Amino acid sequence: MKFNSKLLTLLSAALIICLSSFIAPQQNKWEKLGERKVNMGLDHDRIVVGASDGFFKKLKIRVRNSGINLHKMVVHYGNGEKQELEVREEIQKGGESRVIDIKGNRRVILSVDFWYDTKGLINDKAIVELWGRH
Repeated sequence: MKFNSKLLTLLSAALIICLSSFIAPQQNKWEKLGERKVNMGLDHDRIVVGASDGFFKKLKIRVRNSGINLHKMVVHYGNGEKQELEVREEIQKGGESRVIDIKGNRRVILSVDFWYDTKGLINDKAIVELWGRH
């Protein structure tokens, strides 16, 4: 069976386009890595992610129930390194932080530590969610 080179090129291009439409959405999808219910006042929490969740290149924080002042984050990587991020961002109830690019592009994250203080009333404890993108 003899193939026309133009037809083969066209079929190859169509296959690449179809495959990329399945792969691309997974790479741009935000994945929830964990959450913590925060105490009132100045607080520190850790969200354990784990190597089984894969490589990430971006992080962001979402906040529910009450606002927070996020002071800093420390990202602990699978190779033993850590990255300290001075965030200094006020996140309103229902809001999210800016997108944070992590050092070294795609890295395995073991855990993330947060330092923050809360903005709400005693009964309105904030829930801090950590989100990552591959």
